[in-house]
Amino acid sequence: MIRDTSGQDQIVVSNPSRSKWLWLGGGLVALGLLGSWALASGNDGAALSVKRSELVTATLTRGTLVRDIISSGKIVAANAPVLYANAEGMVTLIAKPGDSVAKGQVLAQIDSPLLANTLAQEQARLAGLEGEVERATLNARREQLSAQQVMDTAQVELDAAERESRRGDLLIAQSLISRIDFEKTKDDFKKAQLRFAHAREEVALMRDTQAFELKNKGLELKRQQLVVDDLRRQVAALEIKAPVDGIIGNWLTEQKARLSRGQAILTVVDLTAFEAELAVSESFADELGLGMEVELDLGGVKTRGTLSSISPEVSRGEVLTRVRFDNPEGLKLRQNQRLSARILLENLEDVLMVRRGSLASDGGTFAYRIDGDLANREAIKLGARSVAYVQVLEGGQAGDEWIISGTEKLKKAERVRLY
Repeated sequence: MIRDTSGQDQIVVSNPSRSKWLWLGGGLVALGLLGSWALASGNDGAALSVKRSELVTATLTRGTLVRDIISSGKIVAANAPVLYANAEGMVTLIAKPGDSVAKGQVLAQIDSPLLANTLAQEQARLAGLEGEVERATLNARREQLSAQQVMDTAQVELDAAERESRRGDLLIAQSLISRIDFEKTKDDFKKAQLRFAHAREEVALMRDTQAFELKNKGLELKRQQLVVDDLRRQVAALEIKAPVDGIIGNWLTEQKARLSRGQAILTVVDLTAFEAELAVSESFADELGLGMEVELDLGGVKTRGTLSSISPEVSRGEVLTRVRFDNPEGLKLRQNQRLSARILLENLEDVLMVRRGSLASDGGTFAYRIDGDLANREAIKLGARSVAYVQVLEGGQAGDEWIISGTEKLKKAERVRLY
């Protein structure tokens, strides 16, 4: 038979007076702590207590406040020309995207039978006009020769009539001829003079007329030469050449595609001319200005630039700007490379400022100033802001310590005890 454990049990008698004194002592300690806290709170007027470690503080200082805008963007080619077809035809793409090309290198070829045929026709017409000009020149020389012959003959006749007139003067003086014959010699002399004068005028008029005709033929020939030169230029432009040293960006059409005049073919990226494209919030658009300094961070590499252009339109709440590098030598830049930037708006010298935090949680009108173990809520007025600092216009002085973060724990109390 197995025995139970009743023989091992022992009756313990409790002490009511000891338990009562323990509860009484604990209560007195709690009341003492509560009274001390109430006494302290009543003396300094603090509405609540907060740990210092839960708050972030900063000291007001005087110095130069640099107003700036933080932005991000990417590297873009400042010179990335798009090449277009200058005539209808089928395109043969020679260079591929990513290929390095030199200025003047043939990148694509357009086959345009219509343009080539037009050039051949105009060249034939030009040759015909050249023949006409030569023929007109020969005819002019022939006509001038004939006119000169007529004038020379009139000159000879004039000389002969003048000689007969002098003979008549001698003979009439000696009464060797009749008055009628004398007058006839004088009439012949006048006729010879008129024929010579008319012949001379005819020669001059013919020369002017021929010069005018040759000038018109020359102008028509020159006009046709310009037409042919322009067509030759268009035919030469069927070879699409690289305008700059760089790389092929993208094909904007398919191989052996039928193109219309003015259709885009491909892009060429000039690797020697890069700029930074930054997207700035539209709220800062009115503060931007050309020529402002910009600090750029290219993956840890710092450099500087100048704001060179500002877009006149807003897209998706942002304004696009372009920055030109002050010293691009030595920078390893790539198309669409990401970067961050700081646009420097202005420098405010000798201003009272404090590090940025949550001071704007009350609209920037109140701040907690630390005085020993107390934080007092005081009215302030803030001014210009930068990325790291904010200007203090009223409510503080150099050396004051303010709570700049964690103020939500203070619950807008007028006075808070710190421990």
